[in-house]
Amino acid sequence: MIWLRFALVTVATFYITVLAVLWAFQSHFIYPAPQSPAPLTPGYQDVTLTTSDGLALRSFYREAREGLPTIVYFHGNAGTLEAASVSNAVFADTGFGILMVEYRGYGGNPGDPTETGFYRDGDAAIAWLKKNDVAPNQLVIVANSIGGGVGTEMALRHNPAALVLIAPFTSLPDAAQDNLWWLPARLLVREQYDNAAKIPQLNLPILIQHGTADRVVPYEHGRALSQLSPRADFQSHEGSGHGLSFTTRSKEGRRDWISQQLGLTP
Repeated sequence: MIWLRFALVTVATFYITVLAVLWAFQSHFIYPAPQSPAPLTPGYQDVTLTTSDGLALRSFYREAREGLPTIVYFHGNAGTLEAASVSNAVFADTGFGILMVEYRGYGGNPGDPTETGFYRDGDAAIAWLKKNDVAPNQLVIVANSIGGGVGTEMALRHNPAALVLIAPFTSLPDAAQDNLWWLPARLLVREQYDNAAKIPQLNLPILIQHGTADRVVPYEHGRALSQLSPRADFQSHEGSGHGLSFTTRSKEGRRDWISQQLGLTP
């Protein structure tokens, strides 16, 4: 009995310690922000986005060819502008404009990553595009993983021509619970990114892409989101994981869907 009691106390102590660490340091787990500034991608220019709380964020931009839309792209929580260039290569080759947003606390930018802060960063990106004569009916939001939380909020605030979500979650607490099933993770996570609550409020074309082999954000999240709006299309990618945004079929699928929604000639 003594040994059993000791084992139970040890397990309980370990469990409580894990809970405490996750609670106290969750921002480090949610935002594993790469710190090195990305080299400028050929064909892009450095631009500075000024947020409402006074941060100057380095981001990359390339102008659209006449008559083509501009993409504003929000990458995932471990992403970089360099990797985002790969995800958006098909758009660039087609002549779409692209603003690749780098968040606060990422890539040498000032500030600390938070949900509220990321929304400020998104607002700054949309404001910059408006200032540079990109009309809302020529603006398409494309967002990957946690970036989908930013993209969905921006779609709700700014009414772009269309929204594309790649490997999105229904909410961050839901995704945390799926990954940490043995903990009350849904109760621990302070950040929300509640896409499931926002998608039904959007009256615009939505494309959701998800891979069936995604082990970070389960496939069921994307499928569930697609069922929350009558204007949502769902592209299932058999065998693809959480790196879906880098695959050729995902990139071409996004481009073709946007072209169709905006009535662009092939």
